[in-house]
Amino acid sequence: MFPFNTKYCKCLIQMTTANLLTRSCSGVCTAIRRLSLDNTPSVPPKRPLNAYLRYVVEQQQILFKQSPGIKVSEKTKQIAHAWRQLTPDQKQPYELAASDAKLKYKVELAAFKANLTPAQLASLKEERRQKLAKRRSMRKKRKLTVLGKPKRPRTAFNIFMAENFDEAKGTTSQAKLKSLQDEWHRQPDQQKQMYAQLAEDDKVRYQNEIKLWEEQMIETGHGDVIRVKQKRRVQKLLRKKVKAHQVADKTTKPSATSSTTKAVKSKKTSEE
Repeated sequence: MFPFNTKYCKCLIQMTTANLLTRSCSGVCTAIRRLSLDNTPSVPPKRPLNAYLRYVVEQQQILFKQSPGIKVSEKTKQIAHAWRQLTPDQKQPYELAASDAKLKYKVELAAFKANLTPAQLASLKEERRQKLAKRRSMRKKRKLTVLGKPKRPRTAFNIFMAENFDEAKGTTSQAKLKSLQDEWHRQPDQQKQMYAQLAEDDKVRYQNEIKLWEEQMIETGHGDVIRVKQKRRVQKLLRKKVKAHQVADKTTKPSATSSTTKAVKSKKTSEE
């Protein structure tokens, strides 16, 4: 028999009570968390892949096993080329799977929206609108890059930063930018004026290049990438060019006809 120790019993009772309180508190917190999760709507269903993307996912796994060291760009080219070589019968399984997934997605989306409040529906629409706007903006940027839009003019500080970024103090880009900003403020006015002149020259360069580029975009049928005000100006300039060409053609035609008539008259007189 062990001797009865009151201090030990009190300590054991306190530890047990504290443990029970902790468990009950954690249980209450878990219940509250579950209730809050139940009140919030679930994540909307993901949009299904189309037939081509299903084929891409399938072929990526095959190519990864066959040649794991292949580049992503080369892998994409190979898959795209293989997809174009498929017959309609070979594409049919992917198209049927995509069609079934699309129908299932519509049913799940309708059920998801049915459980939302009007405020949640409005928030969902706004989120989708922002995503579409961001996607359109990215497409437009890629298109402008492909079409070779001239780069916008740089400011005086941008030119200063480009020249001194490598030698700037700091290990990260943010630290280097901070040190360059401090150094720029310490530059004398004469030095800043030199960079301001370089920025002004770059602005003139941009204005000349953007005018020529806008004219090329209108002529090649890419007027959608030009702003409305610029489009009107370029179209007006092109109309002037067309009129000038027409006037030049009219002035050259009479001279040509007159020369031919003179040749005919001279031929008749020689025959007489």
